[in-house]
Amino acid sequence: MDLSPLAYSRVGLYGGAFDPPHTGHLALANCAIEQLQLDRLYVLPTGQAWHKTRSLTAAHHRLAMTLQNFESCDKVTVDDREIRREGPTYTIDTLNELKEHHSDAVFFIVIFIVMGADQAQQFQTWKHWQQIASHATLAVAQRPSSTENPARTDEWHNQSLIKTIRLNMPIKMVSATDIRSRIRQGALPTEDLMPAVSQYIQQHHLYLEPHD
Repeated sequence: MDLSPLAYSRVGLYGGAFDPPHTGHLALANCAIEQLQLDRLYVLPTGQAWHKTRSLTAAHHRLAMTLQNFESCDKVTVDDREIRREGPTYTIDTLNELKEHHSDAVFFIVIFIVMGADQAQQFQTWKHWQQIASHATLAVAQRPSSTENPARTDEWHNQSLIKTIRLNMPIKMVSATDIRSRIRQGALPTEDLMPAVSQYIQQHHLYLEPHD
């Protein structure tokens, strides 16, 4: 995969289980690209997530659906490095790989970690979060159902602990957990899924058995 940057590049990293990927993920990606003026947004389906307590759907299915979900976004690259990585996958490893790939180039790169407010609330539990914070800015979208206190990210910013920027998200209540539950009940929520993703789920009989 060619990740060669421009002389000056604004890059976003957007990781997640994408189990399944849905229109809310797509809305956040488009929001990040526009508001952060990104040259490239790397969407990274997780492999073996250290923080997930449930079993994830097979990686090849999640990767295929993620490719379909974001295929309309010219500035999105779906990157499978975390799926290919053995063992638990950590953002710091992905960030270091990206930096090492560009180490011989003469350029200036601005990196954003795109996430929801619920993820931001847990950021200080991430492996080597201080190192991540020293190299990247957290771009945080507030979900309507989030329990995260906005004052927390403000405190980080004011104390120069963690660089943060808020993404103004349209109100779009979409949850992968809810989608999986509705499919198990026999109701495929096509309004929350891209047509190709809906078709893939039906074709491969996904989410009919509980994994939560």
